[in-house]
Amino acid sequence: MKPPPVKYARAGDVQEAIALLTEHGSDAKVLAGGQSLIPLMNFRLARPSILIDINRVRELDYVREDNGTLAIGAMTRQRDVETSSVAAASVPLLPEVLRHVGHITNRNRGTVGGSLAHADPAAELPALVTGLGGELVVQGPNGVRTIPAEDFFMSTFTTALEPDEVLIGVRLPRLPGGTGVAVEELARRHGDFAIVAAMAAVHLAPDRSVDLVRLAVSGVDSVPVRLHAAEDALTGGRPSAEAIEAAAATVADAIHPADDVHAPASYRRDMAQLLVKRVAKAALERSETKS
Repeated sequence: MKPPPVKYARAGDVQEAIALLTEHGSDAKVLAGGQSLIPLMNFRLARPSILIDINRVRELDYVREDNGTLAIGAMTRQRDVETSSVAAASVPLLPEVLRHVGHITNRNRGTVGGSLAHADPAAELPALVTGLGGELVVQGPNGVRTIPAEDFFMSTFTTALEPDEVLIGVRLPRLPGGTGVAVEELARRHGDFAIVAAMAAVHLAPDRSVDLVRLAVSGVDSVPVRLHAAEDALTGGRPSAEAIEAAAATVADAIHPADDVHAPASYRRDMAQLLVKRVAKAALERSETKS
């Protein structure tokens, strides 16, 4: 299938993109990598009147450290982040997660900002940014504002972006050296969206107690979910099977999966608990070998 006829405009910078969005309002869609938008248009699930192409806005293509955070421009290709030594050193969970996003051909074209703005609750990047307590940076006619990830993702395919705003970047807190990370997905085939995905980052203090835990899941709610109660269950104590079981036991109350053609809600809930156990155990073990 081919998309329906649509007008096209190419923005040369962020201000021009904002001006075009202001002019056309909710009838406009921003075109970045197009890995989600174009298929939606092909199936007539999205029918914008105009596409605003930001592929030549080079100011939004970067990966850099910035005052204890990893800053990534919205137009940075996912594959560039996956292979970035800066990203791997600052947030080692990031390249691990990106390896699960589609196929390399998708990641060569897909952008970090495009995935986040699309806000698919099964996608990996929204879950990572939420789980690590990241921030989304957006710009509109009234200037720049920063939105915590847990406030940015509002529902399925719905974010806190206003119709005249552009997502320009994301900031992730740097993980301390020696952090163990792990990602697990349940999917029908490699490259498919996960039925359930879980990810973890764990760091041990010098006394071998757990002093940092970040846990998140996707595919089990209308938004990506950070598992605060599970993090609390693991933080402060020594790593143990009992602590991991206690953390996993909190998952069922933190998520609200739905039945669909891929899996019933009960199955997603059970798998979320199982995958959280696996990633917590793996991240703890990797942290122990690094400390």
